[in-house]
Amino acid sequence: MLALRAQGRSGEAHALLCEAAARPAEQLPALADELTRAGLAADWATLLWEAASLPPERLAAAAAALGAAGREADCDALLRQGVARPAAEVAAAALVLGGAGRIREADALLGAFVRVRTAEEAAGLARHDPPWFVPRLLRAARVLPGPRHRDLLHALRVAGIAAGRYT
Repeated sequence: MLALRAQGRSGEAHALLCEAAARPAEQLPALADELTRAGLAADWATLLWEAASLPPERLAAAAAALGAAGREADCDALLRQGVARPAAEVAAAALVLGGAGRIREADALLGAFVRVRTAEEAAGLARHDPPWFVPRLLRAARVLPGPRHRDLLHALRVAGIAAGRYT
């Protein structure tokens, strides 16, 4: 990577980062250490950005691997970037994380979703599994400034989801 950067071959370096993002998730923490030691923290950030666009199951696996390795800041950065994808894919990734016992990561993903997406989108996401999503989304909205919590409650009502049933 360093040699490619030194030779001005940034396109090839980026292609390597894309390939690295697609490697098995358990390799990511060691790769983060290598890139950071080599002074390539910006490349690590790019790799996280690429990993955020992986299919939901792969995104969840990457987040779980980073979280399990104690790289919570990297995990959270990955999850924040992952909320740009369609709500159904965010729901799928959150359910995979929850099913794997990675509740902190699932809640971080949902917290990022509530922070940057509309209350209506969050209500749509909740439709995928209301008993699991509603309490988590409401908890995430409750800690945000402004009317997020109230807006989400309203959006859930409009979507026909009785929030009180799940809290």
